[in-house]
Amino acid sequence: MYVTPLPLAAYRAAIDLDEPFGAGTGPDPDERPADLVREALDLLADDWASARAGLRHGAADRFDDADARQLLRTVLTGRDPDPLPTRTTRVLDALLAGERLARDTTDAASLPTVRDMLPRTAYRAAGRTVLWQGDLTTLRADAVVNAANNALLGCFAPMHPCIDNALHAAAGPRMRADCHTIMSLQVYAEQIGTAKITRGYHLPARYVLHTVGPIVEDSVLPRHQRALAASYRACLDLAAEVGGLRSVAFCGISTGVFGYPKAPAARIALNTVADWLDLHPGRLDRVIFNVYADDDRAAYVQALTEGNQPR
Repeated sequence: MYVTPLPLAAYRAAIDLDEPFGAGTGPDPDERPADLVREALDLLADDWASARAGLRHGAADRFDDADARQLLRTVLTGRDPDPLPTRTTRVLDALLAGERLARDTTDAASLPTVRDMLPRTAYRAAGRTVLWQGDLTTLRADAVVNAANNALLGCFAPMHPCIDNALHAAAGPRMRADCHTIMSLQVYAEQIGTAKITRGYHLPARYVLHTVGPIVEDSVLPRHQRALAASYRACLDLAAEVGGLRSVAFCGISTGVFGYPKAPAARIALNTVADWLDLHPGRLDRVIFNVYADDDRAAYVQALTEGNQPR
């Protein structure tokens, strides 16, 4: 049964969506990242997720720096979105802010368009879109898209290689807390083909658009095609409600563990975005199709250059 999704107006103020993040959350130049990791682990030692991971007070001292950082990610990935003590939040913010500054980032505005890369493409939105292969957690765009599950709280499996896990790990626990606030207001699970928005916190992107794509267990059916297109449209429609949001970067929605074949998914993504841009001229400066693996990129290049080009 379809239920009308919670509109942005119903949760916007509850998560302080329009408040810039960052004041008072920068790294402390006098603190080593490894020391912050161990301090955070000690502060989290009484959390039930720490107990499940076998963490006790002082246990982090047995690990080298890399293993201690992985243990912290495991604890944060597995914990519920319960409020954190002020001191713990400060330590985590200092750590995550420092890690963000230490990573190389890519400015979405500097990337060549599809038209620049593939001058002969017939894709009608080639001058307004980008195909970029890289790590979405390092992209400086106004918003990036997260392929979420219907609980909308992030992936709870430690070190799972999904984009949901990667984005929440880089953004920090504040983003899961915002998702929890939204879902508490909505009450029911997020439906396929809809979207929500939160701040990006320690990501280079200011916002994250969370959408649930279709799960394909066998062959692609018309309902899967409609649902995937709906996810792309829902993200773009929601982005258009936020003032100053001019660029959106999409991951490959549903093409990971949700099983949607990459080639047809790329065609739907390209067509749906082009249709939306035609209907909303000038609303967005640029839409980025982010791919990570070589076969993801190949699916888009094929759709843009061969006989099955987007219309």
